[in-house]
Amino acid sequence: MEKQSRKYDAVVFDLDGTLLDTLDDLTASVNAAMEVCGIRQYTRDEVRSFVGNGIHKLMERVVPGGEEGPLFPKAYDFFKSHYALHCMDLTVPYPGIMDLLTWLKEQGYRTAIVSNKADFAVKKLNKQYFEGLVDTAVGEQEGIRKKPEPDMVNLALDELNVHAERAVYVGDSEVDIRTAGNALMDNIIVTWGFRERDFLREQGAKRMAENAEELRCLIEGYMQNR
Repeated sequence: MEKQSRKYDAVVFDLDGTLLDTLDDLTASVNAAMEVCGIRQYTRDEVRSFVGNGIHKLMERVVPGGEEGPLFPKAYDFFKSHYALHCMDLTVPYPGIMDLLTWLKEQGYRTAIVSNKADFAVKKLNKQYFEGLVDTAVGEQEGIRKKPEPDMVNLALDELNVHAERAVYVGDSEVDIRTAGNALMDNIIVTWGFRERDFLREQGAKRMAENAEELRCLIEGYMQNR
């Protein structure tokens, strides 16, 4: 497809569950924090159901009493320090993602990562896995509202110098569906991440990709709604 005729100039990606399978490292850091606090361990599937709204919300969900619980500050601080050291131990890109990002760059698309993960971790993971392939990466920062509010996406689009109507948002969760809507962007939802396909459909997902090749075709406009 010729550049001048394509629908999008930029692709904004969620990170966890979309580009990277981070679940094993997240689970390990959650359980390391639980161990030092004397709280029960969580399964991978349990942690999978808790992620998507940032580290603070994740810890609210695993610490008894949430943010008001007496163990929350200790667990939260330990998780952050542990994850900063171990966020790349088991994390890997999903199949086909590296080829997709390489293709997007070759075709002249601008790309960004927008994640509710802490900004230091987003930038660290982007540099480790996607350096030279992703133009900008935005994580949770003080003073910027998290997804599903549009602020972080708008910041990324400003850095890319692309208007929302010329960009598509790619994610794997209900948070991502709402984020794209709030940012007035088209979206494509992937089914290999942290939520089940039927749930995503119930949450309003219209275009869904089962693998990286389908995602490429949807970005190009060669596939219709599924």
